[in-house]
Amino acid sequence: MSTLKRSSLSGLLLAAAGAIAFSGKAIIVKLSYLYGADAVTIIMLRMLFAWPFFIALGVWAERQSYAREHPLTTRDKVDVAALGFLGYYLSSYLDFLGLQFVSASLERLILYLNPTLVVLLGWLIYKKPVQPIRMLAMVVSYSGVLLVFVHELSFVGGDVALGSSLIFASASTYALYLLYSGQLVQRIGAMRLVGRASSVACLCCIVQFLVLRPLSAAAVAEQVLWLAVLNALLCTVAPVLMVMMAIERIGAALTAQTGMIGPMATITLGVLVLDEPLNLWIGAGTLLVVGGVFLVTKYGEK
Repeated sequence: MSTLKRSSLSGLLLAAAGAIAFSGKAIIVKLSYLYGADAVTIIMLRMLFAWPFFIALGVWAERQSYAREHPLTTRDKVDVAALGFLGYYLSSYLDFLGLQFVSASLERLILYLNPTLVVLLGWLIYKKPVQPIRMLAMVVSYSGVLLVFVHELSFVGGDVALGSSLIFASASTYALYLLYSGQLVQRIGAMRLVGRASSVACLCCIVQFLVLRPLSAAAVAEQVLWLAVLNALLCTVAPVLMVMMAIERIGAALTAQTGMIGPMATITLGVLVLDEPLNLWIGAGTLLVVGGVFLVTKYGEK
């Protein structure tokens, strides 16, 4: 097998593994709720265990030749801090809150609308034109989420609306992060941005816990601690690194398309681990969401 083919294959495997690993986050959070932990504590533990790895990533990135030749300006540092708060802290916290009220399957489908939200926000903020095929794709994706939402609403009740709103807000804040991080990534580098922005988010989660909860609230069940470690390593640090390595090998577009297995992975894990239902409504909604996102990605800006 040629070097190019091996690189492409490894890129595809990394992208798939990253999508599957990231999809497990919702499952672990739902399991943590079963042991009485709340969103503030769960996200604090997750980021506390992940923080050393993000610090190490930031230190490593700063030692690269590009970083030495392009030191961060004061404006860069402010932008990184703002993006870390918006895209990694606020987005994650809203997601954890929403998972108290909806299934992992619906959560993943809502979050998977992210590429369509980037398109919509680009149109609203920067007046970027939207191609008709992408408009159709967005209609298809949102109809899929609506299908699963209505089905879950009829069985679970009004809390589904609250949970879905929180998760949609999570997806929107992360879309804003992606929209505003484009130029900054080109200027300071992806590894440096992720390492520093994620470290800011970790600090925000820890400070939030110290402000809102007594220290005694950290005395959670042993199962919650192990789940937090798993969430930090397998579903936070590992997917970030795997997706970055995949982008280096096969590019952002193909990495994003390979990541479309994420919703199916979440649904599968939800059925196997959480005993969540798997029915025609969820299947049809997933196909619509994934199909719409595929079209948005395929016919993205050149």
